[in-house]
Amino acid sequence: MKVHVLRSAVNYLAKARKFYDRQEAGIGDYFFDSFFSEIDSLVLFGGIHSVHFGFHRLLAKRFPYAIYYKVRNGEAIVFRVLDCRHDPNRLRVIFEAIK
Repeated sequence: MKVHVLRSAVNYLAKARKFYDRQEAGIGDYFFDSFFSEIDSLVLFGGIHSVHFGFHRLLAKRFPYAIYYKVRNGEAIVFRVLDCRHDPNRLRVIFEAIK
């Protein structure tokens, strides 16, 4: 399966990387590498994750973030990467906007 990451997800990852870099040098790079490892796993495991707000949700192992994606025509499309510490009502608003 191919994996396609939308610009909105990449932009959010870049902001999160900067946040972690401000915490301590090197953590931002570790965050970014960890996340792309998770996203790369969709090549094999895309479509097996539970569905929330109409999207499959892959919870990251090392950071409190979730990857929201859909499988279309044999391709996993990553729409959003979001911080799980957000208010769930805010998540509903975000997903209503992208449906």
